[in-house]
Amino acid sequence: MNKYLSLVFAMLLGLSVNAQHKLEKIWETDSIINLPESVLPDTKAGVLYVSIMGNSADAKDGIGGIGKLDMNGKVINLDWVTGLNSPKGLAIHGSKLYVADITDVVVIDIPKGKVELTIPIAGSAFLNDITVSDKGVVYVSDSRTKKIHQIINNKDVVYLENIDGVNGLKAIGSDLYIAGGGKNLLKANAKKDLIKVAGLPNGGDGIEPIGNGDFLFSSWGGYIYYVFANGTSELLLDTHLEKKNTADIGYDPVKKIVYIPTFFKKSIMAYQLK
Repeated sequence: MNKYLSLVFAMLLGLSVNAQHKLEKIWETDSIINLPESVLPDTKAGVLYVSIMGNSADAKDGIGGIGKLDMNGKVINLDWVTGLNSPKGLAIHGSKLYVADITDVVVIDIPKGKVELTIPIAGSAFLNDITVSDKGVVYVSDSRTKKIHQIINNKDVVYLENIDGVNGLKAIGSDLYIAGGGKNLLKANAKKDLIKVAGLPNGGDGIEPIGNGDFLFSSWGGYIYYVFANGTSELLLDTHLEKKNTADIGYDPVKKIVYIPTFFKKSIMAYQLK
């Protein structure tokens, strides 16, 4: 009987722990960033990279770019890299910053602050998020063609297709986590088998691993969820009534800080995860 009661208590304790996460606001910039879509922390350099789309989410107008903030939201340089179109997802591998820019993947040499290479993605229409594995394999999603492209040695191939609403990506080991398939968090293993990790109330934009199989999951309309490894989730932030978007988030796993681009509100917010 005592063993049974102990088991019940442990289960209830686990449920209570699962309900305790919250986000507490630390800071928000002024509305000075023209359509920020993605934010990526480089904690070693003390820099937040921000993709700045400019006046449109899909215009090839050459007025987009990448800006830099410090870790407290102070502007370092909003014109760090210019001449892009409508850049969205960001990923770092080594000294390179990879950018999804409508139909191209742009590779930026970080120390030089210059575009090193532009890789046209065949048949693409609306490249959205990007991730790089620890082996340097690049994956980029196309939300309009429902495809994920893979780039190895600067050559691209279609990796997965027919994924409705595909957007956020995160490569972890041999697995690729995907916001797509409707309102789901999916996992593609090394064999490209698609496994549903969780179903969410809203479609995903950014996904960030927390550890132990848990994730943060942002939905563009103004929602951020904590997704547990067992597939359950809880709503951490709801800004939709303020018409404040929550686009492609970044996460500092050491300080447990979430960085949120607000898209039409033209700011970046920082929240402490507790």
